[in-house]
Amino acid sequence: MATFEKETIFNLENAIEYTSGGVISKQVIKSKGGNLTLFSFDKEQGLSEHKTPFDAIVLILDGEAEITIGGKLHLLKKGESIIMPANVPHALKAVERFKMLLTMIRDV
Repeated sequence: MATFEKETIFNLENAIEYTSGGVISKQVIKSKGGNLTLFSFDKEQGLSEHKTPFDAIVLILDGEAEITIGGKLHLLKKGESIIMPANVPHALKAVERFKMLLTMIRDV
């Protein structure tokens, strides 16, 4: 299942907008092996601490974010990525508004 048309060129950063005071998510593609999801966060917005049973990779497309993994704070800027390991608590917060691509890898 995909929300983006296959064989069509698109720009990830431009494929999602910001919303004032909120968070937007937009699924790029989903399969048994994993999924790609775009997110945009207004300043001071975020995702509270949680964990997932799969590794996930975050790529910052725009802006700046604090990502806490296992209690350790990481500051990421446009163009930077980090791997959030499976079963380790993590949280995200927008230092300034930011966009990211989340890649979730599932064990199949």
